[in-house]
Amino acid sequence: MKWNIVLDSSCDLTKDEQKGDVGIDIVPLSIIVGDKCFTDNDEIDTKELLKSMVEEKEASSTACPSPDDFCKAFLKADNSICITLTGELSGTFNSASLGKEMALEQDPSLKIHLIDSKATAGKMVLIKEKALELIEQGLEFDEICSILDAFNQETHLVFALGGYDNLIKTGRMSKISGIMATALGIRAVAVAKNGKIEVAKKPRGEKNAVEAMIEIMKETKNIEGKNVVISHCENPEGAEYMKQQILRRLGAKSVRIIKCKGLTSFYTMKKGLIAGY
Repeated sequence: MKWNIVLDSSCDLTKDEQKGDVGIDIVPLSIIVGDKCFTDNDEIDTKELLKSMVEEKEASSTACPSPDDFCKAFLKADNSICITLTGELSGTFNSASLGKEMALEQDPSLKIHLIDSKATAGKMVLIKEKALELIEQGLEFDEICSILDAFNQETHLVFALGGYDNLIKTGRMSKISGIMATALGIRAVAVAKNGKIEVAKKPRGEKNAVEAMIEIMKETKNIEGKNVVISHCENPEGAEYMKQQILRRLGAKSVRIIKCKGLTSFYTMKKGLIAGY
């Protein structure tokens, strides 16, 4: 194989993404809930994951893929583009870096470029789609890498949490604050900024949360004629509502809706919404 695009499972994509001669490898993370380990692949049952997280008294956690997982993916092609979730909050990028070293030790002729998306989900999907577009144009490896690095800088992520259970259990939010926020219907809207999470607004109710997300999108980037990717955690209605608002008010070229897999469900919780743009 000449080209392979490698992503970790926080992108929310599934195996059927492969197109033509360009391979698509999705390396899974894991979510540990009590004595259960959920592998974040196409078979993961997010409803069962969410149910287990709510029932488990202790904080759940995640585990990044091993370097060997990435190494095996890199060895499949002459040229590999690897896109990971933010290195500020996960060891996945470091794992991919070690996997690159391992692959090059076995075959020094390989070309491997790593991209820390500084985010997750839809932003990773947009970078993947851009990579496919550039590969299909027949550009050289170094030129593709340079364009993708610039594209990464101009692509953003905004999301609305569906619940606060994880924040409470991990000690990042007091139980009282979490109960009050839930009772008041507050949906924290946050952005990925320099790889870290920053809460930008605290609207009440889903429609107000979507409104806040759209306002942030409007303030940070002109998306007229551009693509947007929405991931939702068991919330297809909310995702569809947001899609129509984006198309009508922001003039996006297209809005793709994807269902959250394990890692993004772990962080956003049920009813969560994530938009890459």
